[in-house]
Amino acid sequence: MHLVEVDPVGAQPAEAVLDGPGEPTPGVSTPVRIVVPHPDFHRRFATREALLDELTGWAARQFAEAVDAARPDAAPPLVALHQVTANVLRVKTDWSFAMNRTAEDGHTEAARLHAEVRATCARLFRRAQEAGVLRPDIDLDWTRHVYYCLIHEAAKEGVEGGDADALAARVVDTLLRGAGAPGGLRAVP
Repeated sequence: MHLVEVDPVGAQPAEAVLDGPGEPTPGVSTPVRIVVPHPDFHRRFATREALLDELTGWAARQFAEAVDAARPDAAPPLVALHQVTANVLRVKTDWSFAMNRTAEDGHTEAARLHAEVRATCARLFRRAQEAGVLRPDIDLDWTRHVYYCLIHEAAKEGVEGGDADALAARVVDTLLRGAGAPGGLRAVP
């Protein structure tokens, strides 16, 4: 959960501050306060970029914590895969505007956390392969890339009100079973 507020001075709605183009109008004071679920955490931001930088760091931390909460190095691989997926979808849908700002935007903390999450995911996929959840001949890097794409697409539905657990089940099912019919290529004459 998060709450973004704007002080009455400048009185723009939060959406205008977050989605508005560029910097505030010169000479017009638009102080912004962000309130997140940590006691005594509030700061003032002079610019839209400063606010977005803080939100990007916060979202990246939530993303990393969501992955860690699924215990990807300890839980059975299939359980961990589903739980990581559901947790990540919750973060991506709650923080979609900030989750798209990472290394490309020069946010070093977000880039570091995303790299750590990718390494954790690589370990999880190796464990899943060793446990027989993924085929032994599969290209793990390609499979992870496809998985990330599936999560990205599912997150779009989550923003529109989709249930994270149901979406996670769909992502994992698509990843593990694909879209082909049983028998797949063997059914083609």
